[in-house]
Amino acid sequence: MYKLFATVLVVSAATFAQGARASEAAGYPDRPIRMLLPFTAGGGGDILGRLLAERFAAHLKQPVVVENKPGAAGTIGTHAVATSAPDGYTITIGGMSTHQLAPATYAKLPYDPVRDFQSLGAIGSSSIVMIASNQYPANNLKELIALSRKDKAPIQYASWGAGSTGHFCGEVLSQKASIPMQHVPYKGTSQIVTDILGNHISVGFVDMVTATPFVKEGKVKALAVCTRRSPSLPNVASYKEQGVDFDRELTWVMYVPAKTPKPIVEKLSRVLEATLKEPEVVNKLLSLGITAKYMPGPEQQAINARDIPMWKAIATQANIKLD
Repeated sequence: MYKLFATVLVVSAATFAQGARASEAAGYPDRPIRMLLPFTAGGGGDILGRLLAERFAAHLKQPVVVENKPGAAGTIGTHAVATSAPDGYTITIGGMSTHQLAPATYAKLPYDPVRDFQSLGAIGSSSIVMIASNQYPANNLKELIALSRKDKAPIQYASWGAGSTGHFCGEVLSQKASIPMQHVPYKGTSQIVTDILGNHISVGFVDMVTATPFVKEGKVKALAVCTRRSPSLPNVASYKEQGVDFDRELTWVMYVPAKTPKPIVEKLSRVLEATLKEPEVVNKLLSLGITAKYMPGPEQQAINARDIPMWKAIATQANIKLD
């Protein structure tokens, strides 16, 4: 009799908990949601965030208010999300820099990119373009590598800052191809293009949105995409296709703080998945150089945990350190 009573209590408790979780999800959201973006207003990450905020608001029937909190390669805003209440009313977008490269380069990062966040799912992947002036003698990676070995001098390359994805693309090439490369940090991608057009520097890494119009107009040439071929520039081969043994997706991901209730996480994940199937959203992402590709949150979390040590090893060998 006692065992039967205990079993009834356990079953009742489980049923109550399930009902409470279902009720929690059903009542959410009942007020505006904040999308806190660790990016400067007007940039690619900001445009992406505002697009998704608009669609989330339509799906959830509540306003999604965008707040920009840039600084320190995105770590300031990302830390603010990590310390926000885990109630589903603060969401964010993270890129390679915030959740994979920052832990590889900062000695004291104020958040743990795996432990302090719950991924709602991957949004899609993007590529970085290695561009060169039209006067540069190399037209692809094979020719660039041969040129480096012939000249026996470091290839100077630009990126939009120390520890940026472009910086890592250059160091990956240097390490995998065993050629010396010298990083030249810039404040932004537009200045890199300006200096390449003016022949002040020959080679640089820029984002797909910045590169595409200049490449298509023939003003600069694209030597490769880091790391995978992109539909924005379908004729430009990837690292691996050109013999550089490196193949990782550079992914945009949506996150909420860790310990956000599972029913809310699941509801937001379903909205993200549905949003990424909308043709208008898919086309807009392509215009930003992003290929829409939803991946469930737990799978993306596992990829972050897997890849951070790899990026740390690359940073250590290249001596990339940020304060």
